[in-house]
Amino acid sequence: MSDTLSPTLRAVSDAVLAVAAASSVEDVLQRLVESARELAGARYAALGTPDGDGGFSRFLTAGMSDELVAALGPLPRTHGMLGAMLETTASFRTPDIHGDPRFHGWWPKGHPNMRSFLGVPITAPEGVIGAFYLTEKLDGEEFTDGDRELIELLAAHAAIAITNARLYEQSRELSILSERNRLALELHDAVSQKLFSIVLTAESATTLAGRDARAAAEQLTRLQELAQEALDELRALIFELRPPEVDRDGLCGALRKHVGLLAQRRPGVELELEDELPAEPRRDAEVLRIAQEALNNAIRHADAEHVHVRLHARDGGLVLQVDDDGKGFDPGAAELRSRRLGLTSMEERARRLRGRLEIDSAPGSGTKVRLEVPAG
Repeated sequence: MSDTLSPTLRAVSDAVLAVAAASSVEDVLQRLVESARELAGARYAALGTPDGDGGFSRFLTAGMSDELVAALGPLPRTHGMLGAMLETTASFRTPDIHGDPRFHGWWPKGHPNMRSFLGVPITAPEGVIGAFYLTEKLDGEEFTDGDRELIELLAAHAAIAITNARLYEQSRELSILSERNRLALELHDAVSQKLFSIVLTAESATTLAGRDARAAAEQLTRLQELAQEALDELRALIFELRPPEVDRDGLCGALRKHVGLLAQRRPGVELELEDELPAEPRRDAEVLRIAQEALNNAIRHADAEHVHVRLHARDGGLVLQVDDDGKGFDPGAAELRSRRLGLTSMEERARRLRGRLEIDSAPGSGTKVRLEVPAG
């Protein structure tokens, strides 16, 4: 490998690794456009993804101040040179963009003057999904073939990074949808049945009121108990819909609040944790949801009398374990998984954390859920 090629490939490698650390599409695009500007030595850079309706769904820039971007107004349309890069898989460079017939249309007042130009489409199997736009070569009059090849290499990695980021966002949306469906089922199965029992008990008490005062009083006592149980169920569901803020409370604080709420109804729920855990908001939010799901399964489905939750640090990462003495189940049963989407949800969250999730259970023997999350 030549002395000139090695630093170039190292620069591309650094750019790709930086992009891989991002998760959202927005973060990925911003890292990409900044990397493209640095690699090609451009004063300005932009990266646009089309919305399929003549505009851009996203158009991110590098090299422009926030004030300048704000002064340029709304996102440009996919016309002129901007649109041309989305209609072909071929790159284009010119020493003076003003001389190209496609250079016309959108040019707001206050837009910086631009001459040298390099455009590189970002292509995926389904077609062009975006493009790099680089202008004003800093150390020369125009971009070189070497610049073009470098950005084309980055564009190949960009296509993969953008696709992966989109898939990640979609998986999160599906997880949120499955959580909403689960809560809807819980609301129907738990609270609705309690409320139906309340109605029947109230009707029975009314019927007995004039004939048997003692029986009516017993029904009214039962009515009060059912109403309290329904209220507790609703509070628990509302708590799951609006969980503790991990960013504010930390994982330990959020888990302590959740277990504390459950312990009000189930005194057998215990928590053992280390307060000195390094905060990682993204990781902590996923771990909290896994803990909540494991607790939900133990209390609502397994009818456990005792549940022990333990959270502790290990080799820079953490370990979560939830043990219960409930009736247990077969974790591999397809029929069970079709009814309990929470098991699949826990596994998906563990994969996103690059963690290891073990569910050890069998009918009649309780359940042990263990999550190991590595450092970083």
